[in-house]
Amino acid sequence: EIEDFMPVGGAVQNAQRDQLIRRVRVSRGSIRFQLECQPAFDYGRAAPETTITGNGAIFKSGELRLALQSDVPLNKTERGAEAAFTLEAGQSTTFQLRGLGADEACRPAVSGDEAEQLFQSTVQYWRSWLSQSAYSGRWRDMVNRSALMLKLLTFEPTGAIVAAPTCSLATEIGGERNWDYRFTWIRDAAFTLYGLLRLGFTGEAAAFMEWLIARIGQSSVDAPLQVLYGIDGRTDLTETVLEHLEGYRQSPPVRIGNGAAETFQLDIYGELLDSVYLFNKYGTPISYDAWVHIRSLVDWVCDNWRRKDTGIWESRTDPQHFVYSKLMCWVAVDRGLRLSEKRSLPADEPRWRKVRNAIYEEVFERGWNPQRQAFVQSYGSDCLDGATLIMPLVFFASPADPKMLKTIRAINRAPQEGGLVSDGLVYRFDPRRCPDGLEGGEGTFNMCSFWLVEALTRAGRHDPRRLDEARLLFERMLGYANHLGLYAEQTGSSGEALGNFPQGFTHLALISAAYNLDRTLG
Repeated sequence: EIEDFMPVGGAVQNAQRDQLIRRVRVSRGSIRFQLECQPAFDYGRAAPETTITGNGAIFKSGELRLALQSDVPLNKTERGAEAAFTLEAGQSTTFQLRGLGADEACRPAVSGDEAEQLFQSTVQYWRSWLSQSAYSGRWRDMVNRSALMLKLLTFEPTGAIVAAPTCSLATEIGGERNWDYRFTWIRDAAFTLYGLLRLGFTGEAAAFMEWLIARIGQSSVDAPLQVLYGIDGRTDLTETVLEHLEGYRQSPPVRIGNGAAETFQLDIYGELLDSVYLFNKYGTPISYDAWVHIRSLVDWVCDNWRRKDTGIWESRTDPQHFVYSKLMCWVAVDRGLRLSEKRSLPADEPRWRKVRNAIYEEVFERGWNPQRQAFVQSYGSDCLDGATLIMPLVFFASPADPKMLKTIRAINRAPQEGGLVSDGLVYRFDPRRCPDGLEGGEGTFNMCSFWLVEALTRAGRHDPRRLDEARLLFERMLGYANHLGLYAEQTGSSGEALGNFPQGFTHLALISAAYNLDRTLG
């Protein structure tokens, strides 16, 4: 048996945190093991300086120092350290991988009893945390697994939640759609707050909201918000390519940083205002100082919503009038109005109401394609877009509106028939028909698959057949998780995980779909 865990909980001292403990135990027979430890400092650009000690090994590169503490004797190698050892039935050993201070020594590895105490503390911590979940409906195990995923994606000092903990995992083997997701997207905010609050994790929601309000506070008049930020709030996320790495399954380029931070995307204001509205409703009422910043954002949206942008999918072609972006501008102004009215907060309500109505009329007039009989990706386009499925989810369109039902029907066809759905899985759009400035294709987008479930669920309140279809698609989607109930960003044609993993947005969409589907079935 091999167990890995990172100690946390009441019995764990600060000095015992931020480390990885591996326990190796043989229950039957005699097994020979080979251990290799090869730290890749600076993305493999810096070879470690390795020193073998009586307690293990120290790896150094510049100011970074890492220790592998072990009772098993280690040998130095060109890239780190290795060992060969044999354990008999009933025997075990423990390894610790942790950061070292400048003058800190490599200490003896924890004993078996100490490791067990740290393990039990960690188990108790996660059980206690999960016991706060207010969800008791169908598919509870999968919903709770998604909640755990959100917690694990959280940077504790600031409350920021990263999109995924990996970078440059390909969305097409051999393709170039490889990105760094180890940052916090403003876009994820509303979905994150909704998921956390629905499940009863108000502490995590409050921490993330505090981080969001801080980002609003550091914004300027000309460019109120960046699309994404570092987990500590930094804004410089320069995208670079690591030429010396071949990429996942030979799929270069390997990118770190993300150029999307420099793009212009209007939709982020809708997602941000929706998150503020939700937190004000289900969490803690916002302060006046926060409202002053939020009010200025709504005013900015009123001034700028007619501009073209790069859209939710961060297209690398010329900016366009993306329907999703206009829709989320409507959400921004609508939620601003709701906050102002419910809390009697001062605002230019007549102007906001006028702009909100203008956006609504324009989306229905210019975002609808009579030939496709569907809302499309951008004005004048005939391209379908999975992002339009969110219209009833944000209360922009009635789930029973004929145009919304026709859009769902158009998307819910096979790609060969002009749709975006393959065996219940949804492509976000068709890059062959609607180029986005990048070469190659990709898998189905898991988040959009769950959005289809939720759109059908809401339509199913008026038509039981659609509710049955929603349940079937949802339970089919559950089968595409891995053995731990986790999802990557996308699913490939053979059911394989593609893109960065695990993907927070996918799990947020799962929580929302499960919550609303369970409630509607009930």
